[in-house]
Amino acid sequence: MGRDNGPRVPEQRSPVPSDVVDVRFSVLGPVRAWRGGEALSSGSPQQRALLAALLLREGRTATAAELIDAIWGDEPPSQALAAIRTYASRLRKVLSSQALVSESGGYAIRIRRECVDLFVAQELAGRAEKIRAAGDRHQARALISKSLGLWDGEALANVPGPYAENQRARLDEWRLQLLENRLDLDLEVGAHAEAVSELTALTAAHPLRERFRELLMLALYRSGRQAEALAVYADTRRLLAEELGVDPCVELSQLQQRILRADAELAHTGEEDDRTPLIAQPAQLPATVPDFTGRASFVRELGGLLATAEGSVMAVSALAGIGGVGKTTLAVHVAHEARPRFPDGQLYIDLQGAGSRAAEPVAVLGAFLRALGTADSAIPDSLDERAALYRSILAGRRILVLLDNARDAAQIRPLLPGTAGCAALVTSRVRMVDLAGAHLVDLDVMSPDEALQLFTRIVGVERVTSEREAALDVVAACGFLPLAIRIAASRLAARRTWTVSVLAAKLADERRRLDELQAGDLAVKATFELGYGQLEPDQAHAFRLLGLADGPDVSLTAASAMLGTDPDATEDLLEALVDTSLLESAAPGRYRYHDLVRLYARSCAERDERPEDNEAALSRLLDFYLATVVRVYALERPGDSLPHHLEPTEQPGLSFPDGREALDWLYNEAHCVLACAQQSAASGRLRRAVDLLWAAKDLAESGANSKQYESVALATRDAARQAGDARAHARAHTTLALVFLVAGRYDEADENSARALALATAADDDAPVFWANNHRGIIALNQGRHAEAKGFLEQAIADSRTDRNEPGEASALCNLSRLYLFMGQTERSIELARQGLEILDRIGLTLRLANARYTLGVALTQAGRYAEALEQLLDAVDGFETNRQRLWEGTTLFRIAQTHLSARRPARAAQHAEQALAIGCIGGDRTRANVLITLGRALAALGQADRARACWSEALTLHEQMGSADAEEARTLLNPLSAA
Repeated sequence: MGRDNGPRVPEQRSPVPSDVVDVRFSVLGPVRAWRGGEALSSGSPQQRALLAALLLREGRTATAAELIDAIWGDEPPSQALAAIRTYASRLRKVLSSQALVSESGGYAIRIRRECVDLFVAQELAGRAEKIRAAGDRHQARALISKSLGLWDGEALANVPGPYAENQRARLDEWRLQLLENRLDLDLEVGAHAEAVSELTALTAAHPLRERFRELLMLALYRSGRQAEALAVYADTRRLLAEELGVDPCVELSQLQQRILRADAELAHTGEEDDRTPLIAQPAQLPATVPDFTGRASFVRELGGLLATAEGSVMAVSALAGIGGVGKTTLAVHVAHEARPRFPDGQLYIDLQGAGSRAAEPVAVLGAFLRALGTADSAIPDSLDERAALYRSILAGRRILVLLDNARDAAQIRPLLPGTAGCAALVTSRVRMVDLAGAHLVDLDVMSPDEALQLFTRIVGVERVTSEREAALDVVAACGFLPLAIRIAASRLAARRTWTVSVLAAKLADERRRLDELQAGDLAVKATFELGYGQLEPDQAHAFRLLGLADGPDVSLTAASAMLGTDPDATEDLLEALVDTSLLESAAPGRYRYHDLVRLYARSCAERDERPEDNEAALSRLLDFYLATVVRVYALERPGDSLPHHLEPTEQPGLSFPDGREALDWLYNEAHCVLACAQQSAASGRLRRAVDLLWAAKDLAESGANSKQYESVALATRDAARQAGDARAHARAHTTLALVFLVAGRYDEADENSARALALATAADDDAPVFWANNHRGIIALNQGRHAEAKGFLEQAIADSRTDRNEPGEASALCNLSRLYLFMGQTERSIELARQGLEILDRIGLTLRLANARYTLGVALTQAGRYAEALEQLLDAVDGFETNRQRLWEGTTLFRIAQTHLSARRPARAAQHAEQALAIGCIGGDRTRANVLITLGRALAALGQADRARACWSEALTLHEQMGSADAEEARTLLNPLSAA
């Protein structure tokens, strides 16, 4: 056996008998054995060395001399042969005589390859290599990850002997190669932002391994961090010169040059001839209707224009016409025919431009970027940055974008591709004369022949042929409008007992409504009257009332509350409306209106319902949301007094078995809840609207819904001010203070808290007082006004005790703990944090318990008690993750990074700081800048000075943009003398 790593002479392998007991072994970590789920004794270190040597020979026989050399090398003990026989005898008793056999003066283990973790890992890696060569990168990545997952620490851990030492080195090198391959695949499938954290840690652990440095540069560049990518190269060049006296490898130098010139090919994966894109290939086009009819000239015209995208221009076509004229149907049909010209994918979005709440371009770009394979953490916040990233991803690709139901040119400009080879189809009710370079198409109603053909395809040739004149009367009564024809024909097709003449007579009775086609959009309303007139009274009543609610859709339970009917009866009504195409089933248990149908339903409610009935329906919906959100709040915060201060409701709301299901409901309903709050505030249901927003405060801190929450908070504040309702006004300012506090906008947060306090005092409303003092204490603390902070927080503690609000008291105690930490009184800080933690632990909170652990962890770090600090902070991360508080999760990871840095573990500090940057933090750009400073300090300690300076430079820019006093720290770090 020896220490020769060269080729082995083929040996006879012992066959594996069928009756060998099923024993499994691990060598990718400590050498262990199991039978079933029971661990087997592997004996002394030398006995484990013998077992490892036999396992790694894969069934080949090893002579006694080879085994002695493997375990003891050149200086074996005098009784080495006897020891080998003893170890073999003991192993045979543990494994069975048929598993370990004696042959030709040596020994062999007869096992199946799948019984040893190393051979399983090799099999997975081999399969991954073949699958990757075949083009399936995602599957190859998954297989390599599974192979790496079989490692449990250092291979052959604590096994003595030269053979084990050589094998350890070989296996460690193989593991690093697997890591390189998996990280390379991470970048190929677009997971570059996620890879930065791991690569940062790996370059710290293996500073001379240039492949890790190369991958880190590429990951940083694709994450929009060009300066850091170049800094990694500078650090590498300096390190190699100092340690080895050599220059970086050719691949690393070439990558640096490509980054310097912003080589567009770096946005692509691999070097294949076909330039396989990094982006996904979306296929989002809705299904084309099987009975598409006519429009031949338009199909030729639009198809020809899309064909020009193959040249040097980006083709844009905008279809305009009244509602129901068939713009979407035509655009989808043309897009499907053009698909072969756009092999890189097709994107689709309904921009809801006809409704009162048209889709925002920033939200649409977020959806498009995700569809194109961009990770959430890599999607910028601002409209301009998202649009720039979107155009960059599409550069060099051939993608068709269908923008349906646009409001105006301003809405769609950010959504247009910016490169030749791509094309956009736009539909809208307005003619976009201000859309530069667009080919405008005005779509009119159908010709009589086309209209009759469409009607016939839906109803059937036999029924129409026998009543041709009546059929012509029907399509004429529909004004040759495709949507009206489709609705009328569908009703007739579903009613086999009707004749065409019966339908014509019914439409004749509706002649006055069809005459309203002269009013433009009223033509669409007249066509919906056809379906509406077929409804039973209770169905029509439900159709009218449900159309009153804002929000993207409505759940079955919310609809039941709004209609005042039980869920079973409500479901029957809603499914009947789905059958008539007046309502869509968005998902099981969720329903939505098309925007035009919603407008029509509201006009019906104004015409056919009493105003007090409309108001009662919206009031019931608000009650339902408020009562349910309060239950979620109370379930997450037992003992909190806020629910006792909120407006009473007549609806009971939903009950939940546990906090997880309650949070599922809150985040699934977030858009509807916030839309209801905004609509209610504007419609006179102000106090309950503000309380709904306040009780849903988790949405402000989650990150996912923060923008919408802020928008609604501003609207409720304005409504309360206009109404002169001091009580509602104070509570609205309280919600705004929270919004600005989370975003790190302390001046605005303080202004709103002060206003809330003054208004609440004037209105004799105790509820906002605690929150205003607590918020002002946090703000003063962060702005360095320690004396003021102490006064506010001590008053908040007193307020919470008066109100018997234990979670509030714990929160204020933890904030006071942070203040004492700022003031250098570490032990007092720890004491206060523990008081808060004990309160929350006793009453069984989860979310606020995580906040308390966070506070205690920060204080313990300051005290130098790093192990205790990490225990608290890691528990806090778990709590925030469970409660979907992503921004708090990121903030805690930042604190963990600081703890590791203080404990002189810079590699782990850098890894956690990267994770915090990827997730985001409470405090917005202010905290991001501080994370970058911590990351820079960790990188500097790892010898990566240039990348550290890139981080500090970005932090300085952020602080200067905010006018923050913390800019001085970054400025000092960037000072060459300070850095030295």
